[in-house]
Amino acid sequence: MGKRKGNASTSDTSPAAITSAVEAAISIAKQTSEDPYSGLVDADLMASSVKNLQLDHPMGITPEIAIDRAMTAERELLQTDKRIKSSDGTSFSSHRGIRMYGNSHGFLEGYPTSRHSLSAVAIAEDSKGMQRDYYYTVARNAQNLLDDKVIGRKAAERTIARLCPQPITTGEYPVLLTPDVAAGFIGHFISAIKGGNLYKKSSFLLDHLGEKVFPSTINIYEDPFILEGLASAPFDSEGVETRRQHFVQDGVITNYVLSSYSARRLDMQTTANAGGVHNLRVSSSDLNFNQLLKKMQKGILITEVMGQGVNILTGDYSRGASGFWIENGEIQFPVEEITIAGALKEMMANITAIGNDYDPRLSTQTGSILLESMTVAGN
Repeated sequence: MGKRKGNASTSDTSPAAITSAVEAAISIAKQTSEDPYSGLVDADLMASSVKNLQLDHPMGITPEIAIDRAMTAERELLQTDKRIKSSDGTSFSSHRGIRMYGNSHGFLEGYPTSRHSLSAVAIAEDSKGMQRDYYYTVARNAQNLLDDKVIGRKAAERTIARLCPQPITTGEYPVLLTPDVAAGFIGHFISAIKGGNLYKKSSFLLDHLGEKVFPSTINIYEDPFILEGLASAPFDSEGVETRRQHFVQDGVITNYVLSSYSARRLDMQTTANAGGVHNLRVSSSDLNFNQLLKKMQKGILITEVMGQGVNILTGDYSRGASGFWIENGEIQFPVEEITIAGALKEMMANITAIGNDYDPRLSTQTGSILLESMTVAGN
């Protein structure tokens, strides 16, 4: 309503319920204060066509099929090693939905999506205690899921590997982040260049557009048009046509992550990222995982982080972690209940290598990231 905004939702799709939701949104908008930055995206920025990105692959799932697949994974999990004492749950899920967006510019487009996954969690025990770990597979197309038995077996093997953790001495060590942990690290960078954090001045990367924050070998970009991609989208949450674009090129920040609202607040233009980024990609070296271990020689391989110790305003980073002690370029023993700490800006600048061991299950595609040094508090 002009520069006033209100919203309402309903899970009842009857005409009466939809009408009621619209009336509620209008009523709320009339009561709110004007915001000079509110409003639709300019009409000429709307998606002119909707690409078919092959995001919908229904599999004709039934409860019986889902149960059988989960049970297959669980049987394999329990048979992998005698130290596996139980399953903490196996789950097969299949989702299908339709996303539609319309606005007063006359834009009204949508597309269906599907998403299928299988996960397994194992519990192992030996004379020194119990450990728990998991594995999963996820894809738009169920034919691309890993075999059910592989999921059960990998969950068990990952759990067995965590048995008999040993203490380590507090100190400064090189740290290698596995792809899933590395994806979270890159996610902190993306949060720091999001328009909302920038216009609120709550980012440690405020006013860093055009500045070098990563080594010159690193490029970070998004590709919304990957067929069957987990984060592919022909348009963003405001109907703006998505595009391939760099956020970091040769180590330099070249773009922020902006919606139309945050762009107006910053006197810029939307980057078609209302709702987030789409299929983030991080450039890699030609090193595989084992070569990264050899390059590190001695340090910590981090396979899991926990806790909320990341401050996007200051860039302070402190997380609980577990993983493995590395010496002579090889895994020696598991470690747990440690803390890794540093400053995000320094961590980004001190990346010494990124591996080519991409994990296709992640919407942020990065290999393992080797950091020159972090403070590691032993248990």
